[in-house]
Formats: sequence, structure tokens, C-alpha cells
Amino acid sequence: MRSRLKDVAAVAGVSVRTVSNVVSGSAAVAEETRARVQAALDELGYRPNFAARNLRAGRTGLIGLAIPELHSPYFSELAGLLVDAAQQRSWTVVIDQTFGDPEAERRLLEDSGGRLVDGLIISPWSVSPEELALSARDVPVVLLGEQDPNGAADRVAVDNVLAADQATTHLIETGRRRIAAIGLQPHLRNGTARQRLDGYHTALRRAGLTPDPALEKAVAALHRQDGAQAMTALLESGARPDAVFAFSDELALGALHVAWRSGLRIPDDLAVVGFDDVEDARYSNPPLTTVVPDKQQIAERALRCLADRIDNPGADVPALDVVVPHRLEIRGSTRRAG
Repeated sequence: MRSRLKDVAAVAGVSVRTVSNVVSGSAAVAEETRARVQAALDELGYRPNFAARNLRAGRTGLIGLAIPELHSPYFSELAGLLVDAAQQRSWTVVIDQTFGDPEAERRLLEDSGGRLVDGLIISPWSVSPEELALSARDVPVVLLGEQDPNGAADRVAVDNVLAADQATTHLIETGRRRIAAIGLQPHLRNGTARQRLDGYHTALRRAGLTPDPALEKAVAALHRQDGAQAMTALLESGARPDAVFAFSDELALGALHVAWRSGLRIPDDLAVVGFDDVEDARYSNPPLTTVVPDKQQIAERALRCLADRIDNPGADVPALDVVVPHRLEIRGSTRRAG
């Protein structure tokens, strides 16, 4: 049977209002009393009824999640983490995919403004910062990724420039000098590929290496087949890199496949680094060195930002730019050359 506020109040020897204040954090409570109430909450296993609270506040208890691709390993894993974290707040997540299409992104932003959901978390690829800023006025919006909303919405992302710099520097430290970059996306407005290219260039120049446009390959999408096509083009062009920094693990896995079919030894002839740490990267042959974003923190911080905006509508609080940690996981696809 679910414990009620009055059950907790009886165990703690305080009023129901005091227990409510501790649970909601809406009023100051003496530290000794707070500790006694918290002990009673833990003892009884009390869980706040956020659904009832939403109804009383005139909310739906629904939040939107708009991601480019559900079948993408990175986005599907992130969506799962967001759903799990949202359940702790008794929120239901309504998920839609946009495929990076500007009209699909606009439609979801407009629907959210119609109050079908209490707030929206979105990873935008195509809409402009101005459109995002307008939507953020109508409904709480939190962005995932590198799109700049001109300070009109909270944003949660990794430091792509630093991460790409570290990945490329690792390849340089293994003795590689002809390092290709696979993943440029000039057709998108989200800035992710541009930032990763900037970090790649920074590492090359710091090592005294001149970026070579012949080693930089654009892709239509971030899938395995796009990585395979880019790797094929590199090999057929005679550019012959000794390493590849791919802007996603899927691209890296496609490049690995083509390199293996071409008779190249990994990592002896070609070292490969990816980005995202999807599950397949840990089980490729050899396992893929990759940039590991803290996806759990991305989910938790995005939901925390959204909750703050939902709970404080109209508050004049500057938009947050949250940068979550990342690390480089070194595996068998890279090691010192020669």
C-alpha cells in the first residue's frame, strides 16, 4: 500500500504541512526537523505523487522528445536514458523523430507551443536559431547539441571542439601524420560537424601538420554506409591516410569495414577513432577507440533544466549552457605506429 503524507507525519512526529514542505522544498524547514522527516520518508518508502501534482497545476504530465533518428544507436540509447529519468518525475515522454527535416522540426515546435506537452527536449538539425528562440517563448524548450538559440533556451551538450582535439591528438601521438576526417555535414545548421572539424584542425596545426582538404570527407548522414562510402573514396583517390577520425561511431564502423575488405590491417596500417561510444563500438574487431560522452548526465541535466522551466514559468532567468563531461576510451583500433 502506498504511504501517504499523514503516515510520514505520524512517524516523524510533525504536521502534514511540514512533510509537504520537505518533499516539495517550497518552504524553509529546520535542519533537525528536515532530517527527521527524511528518515521517515526513507523508512516508509514514500514516493511523491507527481501525477496528482501535475493535475492540480493544470499540466499534462507529458513532455516531448524530438530526435533526428530513432534507429541511430546514439539517439536510441539517449532516448532510453531520458525515458528512465523522466519516470522518476512521473513524466511520460512522447517521442518523435524528425530526420533532420526542417518542416518536421517546425511542426513539432509549433505543436509544443499549443500546449500538447508541458515542455520539449529537442535535438535540432535544421531549424534556425531565430525559430528556436520564438518557440522557447511559448513552451519550455531544452536543446540537445550544438545549435545556438541566441540564449533563448537552455542547452546541454559536450565540448565537441575539445573532444575532437583530444581524439586527433591521440592519433598524432601514435605516430600518424596523414589523418583523415570523415563526417563533414555542410548541409546541416546544428554545428556539430563544424565544431568537430575545428577541433581536428586545432590538433593538426598544434603538431605542425597542415590540414589537407583531400583528407576531409563530407557525408550525407552519419550511418555506416556513409562511412564506408567516404573510406572508399579516400582509398580510390590515392590519398591513403594512415588514420581516420570519424565524427560518429557508425561512420567509423563503416570505414573499418572497407579498410578490412581492402586488406588494410587495423591498427597497423590504419588507426581509427570514432565518437559516441555506441554498443557496437565495444564489440567491433578490433574494438573501436572512441569519444565517450556522458549520456546519463546529458539526460539528467536536460530533464533538470526542463523541470526548472516548467516549475517557474515566465521567470527571468538566463538560459543555461550546460557542458557535460566526456572522455576518450582507447581500444584496439589505435596504437603506436611502426
